[in-house]
Amino acid sequence: MATKTQIETNSSSLAVKSILVSQPKPERSPYYKLEEKYGIKIDWRPFIHVEPVSEKEFRKTRIKPDEFTAIIFTSRNSIDHFFGLCEEMRIKMSADTKYFCISATLANYLQKFIVYRKRKVFVGKRLISDLEPYFKKHKSEKYLLPTSNLGSQPVQDFLSSMSINYKEAMMYRTVSSDLSDLADITYDILVFFSPLGIQSLYDNFPDFKQNNTRLAVFGNSTSQAVLEKGLEINIKAPSTEAPSMSMALENYIKEINGEE
Repeated sequence: MATKTQIETNSSSLAVKSILVSQPKPERSPYYKLEEKYGIKIDWRPFIHVEPVSEKEFRKTRIKPDEFTAIIFTSRNSIDHFFGLCEEMRIKMSADTKYFCISATLANYLQKFIVYRKRKVFVGKRLISDLEPYFKKHKSEKYLLPTSNLGSQPVQDFLSSMSINYKEAMMYRTVSSDLSDLADITYDILVFFSPLGIQSLYDNFPDFKQNNTRLAVFGNSTSQAVLEKGLEINIKAPSTEAPSMSMALENYIKEINGEE
């Protein structure tokens, strides 16, 4: 990315010709219509990725999943890495284990790993607080909360407020990806969706200078991370005019490129 120390535009013109989105490439996306409509190039590259905690490392915690009577899942990653570690450790969870999922999507995904019994799976709508009635009914359970290195503070705060008997277990990590191959590649706009993406940018390019590169950010926490680095936010979403990042980008391209 421009001599490993900065990302800058490859033209004196500020017209948008290339965009890098710091996420994996999706099968379908409104960004593809932007490419076609405005003749721009959009690349996709995840700036962060998830790594499992090794069996050896996890054993040092002395946490044994099969000693818990209930598991709380807050993401697909938590499901994947929980059962991945159980397999590595040759642990078979009891058929009586109860599973608490914060959404129906997670509960459906759980079926890849267990024989689904409705009376053993409890489902929320979206938030951990949605499960409150079930926690009240099953307060005597011994709960395990699989998490990443980032933790699940809102979830932990809620469980603690209910005096739930639970144990947090770090089973996977969210880490910065290696972006060294992008050192000499230039983009007009970089798109970020989380503070971790900004951290990855600086992990890979500690001397990053914004120069003419435009930054598009989604959400307040991402915006705060950008400002803390002394960078300028050029495109922000969501907003009243642009509830999505693709809309925010299109509005900006229209204005800068002078297209309708």
